Amino acid sequence: MLSLWLNVIAGGVLIGLVYGLVALGLTIIFGVMRVVNFAHGEMVVFGIYIGYWTVRIWDVPIVLAAAIAAVVMFVFGFLLETLVVKRFVNRPHHYQFIVFIGLSLLFSGVLLMSFGPDPRPTASQLSFQTVSVGPLTLDWARIQAAATAGLLIAALGAYLKYSAFGRSLRGAANNRLGGLVVGLNIPRIYAVTFGIGTACAGVAGALISPLFDAQPYLAVDFTLLAFVTVIVGGLGSFGGALLGGLTIGVAEAIAALMFTPSMKTALPYALLIIILIFRPRGFFGAKDI
Repeated sequence: MLSLWLNVIAGGVLIGLVYGLVALGLTIIFGVMRVVNFAHGEMVVFGIYIGYWTVRIWDVPIVLAAAIAAVVMFVFGFLLETLVVKRFVNRPHHYQFIVFIGLSLLFSGVLLMSFGPDPRPTASQLSFQTVSVGPLTLDWARIQAAATAGLLIAALGAYLKYSAFGRSLRGAANNRLGGLVVGLNIPRIYAVTFGIGTACAGVAGALISPLFDAQPYLAVDFTLLAFVTVIVGGLGSFGGALLGGLTIGVAEAIAALMFTPSMKTALPYALLIIILIFRPRGFFGAKDI
């Protein structure tokens, strides 16, 4: 029984790192631009389809598929912000909600028309490989996805903290008007920020493509998952996104073990309600966002 619990918790931690990467993309966009991307789940599903097609057509490793997804989704996010999102950054929030919900429906419709509603499993050998470490037996797909997500989170954190662009981004997030006064190119910063956020979602999608069948209907689930994760961790908090992802991953795994696999999404929402009651800001959320 102890071995079973250890395996379940370890699996939850591994998938939680990927959830943290998904949530990180959402929280970076909100933290800098103060817009809420309701189409974030579609970005994850785009990444899953990129993983599916690159593995099917070129038979490349999942890590390389994730790199391709990063480039494609960054360019897509950059162009989307430049052409559409920037026109609504300074509009009231209800305008932004309508725009992003519309984009979500548009992207889901495009996926349905392009690939149909049927699930498409990614034919990766990782899905059948396991690694045993003491009492733990873990599938290699989760290990590789978690390790890659963890490295990307650490690299992105270091880049945003120590690079010149990272300092400019943090300056724009803290005081947009002040950034304009000192000569920061705020439109470019916003476009790159949105590109980074969508790239995080796309990479996470490609990494979990061996674990999740590619289908358009997953988008809503991942959007809700991202929001639950960032709210639990603290909206706008880098560390909160990671901790929230780990918390949700472990909560899902425990719920699937204690109840039924179909109940794994219920416990995270119950946890969300508890967090909102006793700590509305989340674990690391600021008092005033």
